Amino acid sequence: MMANGYFDDLECQSSQQREQTLFAGFTERLSKCMEQCPGLREHLAEVDTQGITDRSTLKQLPVLRKAELMKAQQADPPFGGFVPRHALHGARVFVSPGPVWEPQISSPDPWQAARALHAAGIVAGDRVHNAFSYHMTPGGFILDEGARALGCSVLPAGVGNTDMQVAAIRHWQPSVYTGTPDYLQTLLDHASDTGEPLTCFKKALVSGGALFPAMREQYQDAGIRVRQCYATADLGVIAYESESNGILHPGMIVNENLIVEILVPGTASPVSKGEVGEIVVTRLHSDYPLLRFATGDLSAEIIEPSPCGRTGMRLKGWMGRADQRAKVRGMFVDPQQLASLAKAHPQIDRWRLIISRSSNKDVMSLQLTVKESQGDQIPAGQSQHPDQASRLRAVAETLQQVTGLKGDVQVVDALPDDGLVIDDQRDYENS
Repeated sequence: MMANGYFDDLECQSSQQREQTLFAGFTERLSKCMEQCPGLREHLAEVDTQGITDRSTLKQLPVLRKAELMKAQQADPPFGGFVPRHALHGARVFVSPGPVWEPQISSPDPWQAARALHAAGIVAGDRVHNAFSYHMTPGGFILDEGARALGCSVLPAGVGNTDMQVAAIRHWQPSVYTGTPDYLQTLLDHASDTGEPLTCFKKALVSGGALFPAMREQYQDAGIRVRQCYATADLGVIAYESESNGILHPGMIVNENLIVEILVPGTASPVSKGEVGEIVVTRLHSDYPLLRFATGDLSAEIIEPSPCGRTGMRLKGWMGRADQRAKVRGMFVDPQQLASLAKAHPQIDRWRLIISRSSNKDVMSLQLTVKESQGDQIPAGQSQHPDQASRLRAVAETLQQVTGLKGDVQVVDALPDDGLVIDDQRDYENS
């Protein structure tokens, strides 16, 4: 760590130096990755991969979309030929909703989370309560590895078991929370309800959901300085918030060693400077090379340099989805999951998942219509009918099974014919 408050000197190098570093030996490194990854080689078979020296020449490579990666993984399990064999020796393997399979890169702080933690004011010796999930997905490990690389001690709390988590917090007195924005409030509320509020948390780094302005202010009033980072299971920490002299600056700084583009959603074409588009990331790592990987998330570039002195590209932060996937309490909800739910309940005709906010928490409500031809259809507007109640419970149980999240279920007479399957009604600017 540098004495001036930066994580390292990479953060304040000139933009020209950074671009030279990002593209140094790019063609040679890519050629080696293609030799070891047959799926990557097939993906790039029809393009000239030679002579990539900057962002303008990077554009000759095709965009890799998650649906394409999933298709390749289904055809050639587990990674679709995008991961070399050596990367699996002694490595963890994860599966995220989709499903999408990911390997853990074999290097210290493999998801580059330490830099984001450092920018959030977290230092060696801090005790971290990590409430990201350690189950199947890499979420918990992303912050765990970064915090330990920074010199922190970590309790791998995971999700759920709130009683046990609150008891552990009271005993261990961690100063740092890492997890989704919502769950911190769940812990605080649960502790207060039992008559002994938690006062040990002073800092937090959150991700996996929107940190609404009202929520940040509420935590600030409770004495907790909350910062956020933008991360994905595939790439780790892509960007993070920064500050100087105690002042939080708008947007996020793109992590080092990543090439980020903002493209017109669904295309390979860049947006005009400052316009909203899809975040596309290149990370040319020998263990898991991802080139022009479309995240499905929306953002825009902030043209002005950050007042904090870091010189990396700036994003306005997470601004929604380019598709209809939505992140709820740290978990992605996908239209395909809802389609599988409808298949499990043949009486369902049409469906729509409404996502909103209540008491600073995400709320899901599945609205559905039923087929007229179904003799055992669920009658709309009769929520107290015993048959309706049991069938709604069955649908709600399936909803939790396919998404990993609880939500209520409502039968309605009709739904708009607009193609919308997931309706995210959360106000990211003002909530």
